[in-house]
Amino acid sequence: MRRILDAALISSLLVLSHQSAIPRAASNDNLPPLTFNSDGAFQIAMFSDLHFGQDESSTGPEQDCKTEKVICQVLDYDPPDLVVFNGDLINGDTTHRDNSTLYLDKIVTPLVKRNLTWASSYGNHDHAYNLNGEDLLEREHMFTGSRTKSMVNGTTAGITNYYLPVYPSNCTASARCAPELILWFFDSRGGDYYQGDTQPDWVDKSVVEWFNETNNALVEEYKKVIPSLAFVHIPINATWSLRNKDGVDPNRQPGIDEEEPVPQGSSGMCFNDPDETCGYEEKNDSFMQALVSVRGIIGLFSGHDHGNTWCYKWDSQVEGMTTKGNGINLCYNQHGGYGGYGDWIRGAREIVVTQSQLANYTVDTHIRLESGDVVGAVSLNATFNEDLYPSTFNSLTFINQALVASSASSPSRTDPLLSSYVAATAYFGFWAFVLLSFS
Repeated sequence: MRRILDAALISSLLVLSHQSAIPRAASNDNLPPLTFNSDGAFQIAMFSDLHFGQDESSTGPEQDCKTEKVICQVLDYDPPDLVVFNGDLINGDTTHRDNSTLYLDKIVTPLVKRNLTWASSYGNHDHAYNLNGEDLLEREHMFTGSRTKSMVNGTTAGITNYYLPVYPSNCTASARCAPELILWFFDSRGGDYYQGDTQPDWVDKSVVEWFNETNNALVEEYKKVIPSLAFVHIPINATWSLRNKDGVDPNRQPGIDEEEPVPQGSSGMCFNDPDETCGYEEKNDSFMQALVSVRGIIGLFSGHDHGNTWCYKWDSQVEGMTTKGNGINLCYNQHGGYGGYGDWIRGAREIVVTQSQLANYTVDTHIRLESGDVVGAVSLNATFNEDLYPSTFNSLTFINQALVASSASSPSRTDPLLSSYVAATAYFGFWAFVLLSFS
């Protein structure tokens, strides 16, 4: 019995220690407004496809540690004014209901330590049977610095549909200033409804209606068109069409080009009836039409396809499509995580916006690699697609090779640290069972 009481004391201390580490809800309603710096610049670091929590019982912990290092390196090379997490933060289809949102802590801790602010759009792996997007949003707001919102209600809308204004540097009260830039965030959904069935993988029509109405209201309020950038995890169908119909030129659209784009609507589901069939464009046609109809959108930034990092100006009628481009730039990100498929070198897309260039609806962007190198630097200006740039070299990076080799050659053997963790978990799990039996 003495052993049982000792075990109970140890377990209680462990529980209290764990509870003390749990963050409390932060107050993000009173964050200072986003503003341009005194030099008239505003810089964004965009991460996507981090896939925290994949392969929890094997290489996952090593992958997550290396991904966290990527985040820290990119942020320290060139500290941004805003960090954007553009989908697939967590590999929700392989995590468990009781721990899925806890991976968010590892993602945002490097930002909290650096006093940085961030905004997220969720991807298909952030919507899973065991991962509730609403819970993920709630977890974000346990940390000071999250600007992620949900402005569109409804079961089919997804979660992260909202906008953020960016004000001039001399703005001291946002209520009396007009934004210089609008950042739009859209939830392309996909994956599964929480504890439910498959979810459509495109921006819902209710969100498109909100987008049009909200943009019209902003134009009416400020009596001008405000330049904007948009973020969505799954790319639109025009991305697929531009790549496969016109082709990606390594000097005009520099970047890695090693994957067939998988755009919105490619899951095979047609609207809300899985028995119907329809083309990709039908499913996200209303969203594409809104993007080309709303004036001032400079670029749409996506992730999802880990093997693509290029940008392309959509300024024409592409064969096979009914929606004609208006000059909006469609850009991929660099695969940011060691989770998820592919071994392309990890990194983030950085976007540099200046007030002087916004007058011409121009922004500069490049990929910042985990090595610190900058590749694929382009100016998204009126002559993009015609201007020539250096092609992007393609490097590969891997997780611990010894661990991979050991796992491949002998599935029954595990890493010593993992074995210790499993043993400790089993030990305290056993005593928890004993305590419950005596309660």
